[in-house]
Amino acid sequence: MPVNAQLETLLNENADRITVALDALLPPVQGPESELMSAMRYAALGNGKCLRSFLVLQTGRLFDVDERALLRVGAALECVHCYSLVHDDLPCMDNDDLRRGQPTTHKAYNEAIALLAGDALLTLAFDIIADEQTHMDPHIRISLVGKLAHAAGAKGMVGGQIMDMYAQNLGDDIAAVTRMQRLKTGGLFQYAVEAGAILGRASTEATHALIGFAHDFGLAFQITDDILDTIGDVKKVGKAVNKDANHGKATFVSLLGLEPAKERVKILCEQAKGHLRIFGTKAEILANLIDKIEVRQS
Repeated sequence: MPVNAQLETLLNENADRITVALDALLPPVQGPESELMSAMRYAALGNGKCLRSFLVLQTGRLFDVDERALLRVGAALECVHCYSLVHDDLPCMDNDDLRRGQPTTHKAYNEAIALLAGDALLTLAFDIIADEQTHMDPHIRISLVGKLAHAAGAKGMVGGQIMDMYAQNLGDDIAAVTRMQRLKTGGLFQYAVEAGAILGRASTEATHALIGFAHDFGLAFQITDDILDTIGDVKKVGKAVNKDANHGKATFVSLLGLEPAKERVKILCEQAKGHLRIFGTKAEILANLIDKIEVRQS
């Protein structure tokens, strides 16, 4: 099987397994809270790529971590990611009508339900990780909870989002745009690989290599996102395009230009691969994933 086809199969299998795990963690309920649970399921069980959980599983496999633990942490991470998308799409933020090719949660339900669904998904993530079913060692669970709180909070994803809200004021400060994206997008990518390392009790050297990989991979992913927002097909991307330009936001494409932005992606991808060399052939799937970033269309 060609490398690209094999990777696509693995990504699809991971998405299916995470969807099954989330389906069990978010069972439909009766009563007053049924609409809330329905909205949570709508947001979390959509046709997402589940890329962050894929990184959790592939990183954990470098250290032969138990699959159940990896799936639970991966599902928790997807809850955080989906919560962030629900809130980002709200009228008070990006005011988007389309996500993953379907109406955004506040369009399918209403703004209040969407807000609460996002809150509940975020809270559920910590509930999943804190449960001893995720790992018997409480020290491991505490470390996972602490790292996720940092990655998702004011010094991570939420901090990057507030910078994004004022991105039109960043001017031509490429360092500020880079920091914004490392926080907003890169924070959860870093957590994904750190979680695998924590569960695998990885060495300091291995953990640092994975963090370096996540930094470069996450930034390459975000620049390609900026490229797709500029030249992407809405049917393939699954969400509105040209949003950043319409709002006058500073992006890598607006600051560097389209072709230099593509070149920056290539450089970052090569750097990301360099961080994986200490793992040898065990990291082959992660290396193939890097190649996929350069040509992604969604």
